[in-house]
Amino acid sequence: MADRSGMQVDGARVLVAGATGVIGGKLVTALVERGARVVPAGRDEERLAALGTQCGTTPQVLDAVDADAVRRAVDAAVAELGGLDLLVVTIGAAGFGKAVDLDAAVTEELFAVNVQAPMALVRAAAPALTESEHGTAVVLSAILADLPTVGMADYSAAKSALSTWLGVLRKEQRRAFRVVDVRPPHLDTGLDQRALAGEPPRLPEPVAADEVVTAILDALAGDTGELVWEAKEKKLTPR
Repeated sequence: MADRSGMQVDGARVLVAGATGVIGGKLVTALVERGARVVPAGRDEERLAALGTQCGTTPQVLDAVDADAVRRAVDAAVAELGGLDLLVVTIGAAGFGKAVDLDAAVTEELFAVNVQAPMALVRAAAPALTESEHGTAVVLSAILADLPTVGMADYSAAKSALSTWLGVLRKEQRRAFRVVDVRPPHLDTGLDQRALAGEPPRLPEPVAADEVVTAILDALAGDTGELVWEAKEKKLTPR
């Protein structure tokens, strides 16, 4: 049974999926600085090579929408680390457009990247997380799960689906491993400028990605299951 009272980052065995993105890369650096043993996984091979040097581990090139490739990458990381205490999933893609106008292929990719890929990663890591005393899966969904937005119907629906799945997973696995759903607001990562389709509607001032990293690291020491953006307080708040 996993100890939900929190985990010690120093010495933790960690897989970060989406490590070549802005938030994933920052989390890799922060975790390594705090003494974690980290295997980075992502799509950008050049960036991965640099992260592997930083971590002193073998990076895993990851096609997150290929369930078999996901399982191979997770298995390789678990084998190298000798187990897994923490899975961090920061994979995601944006897409904009009115609900009746968005191309079906874009919708399919939004759900593949934002929903099916994180699900596959957690499923593949579940046995190792269950064996860990403090097994924890941290997955980034988005504020869109709470505030679906005009011009982002399909994107909102994907993030809502992921958040819903994580909520049920937390209940089902409460005696096996901890699940943390992180729902950040619009961030300064430039994701909106790399959308699969469409132009973003008017968005609020972006929040620094570093704030999300800090909130996640703080949450690991506690027992929270959700980090939710509170607009009045302008911070991610444990729930």
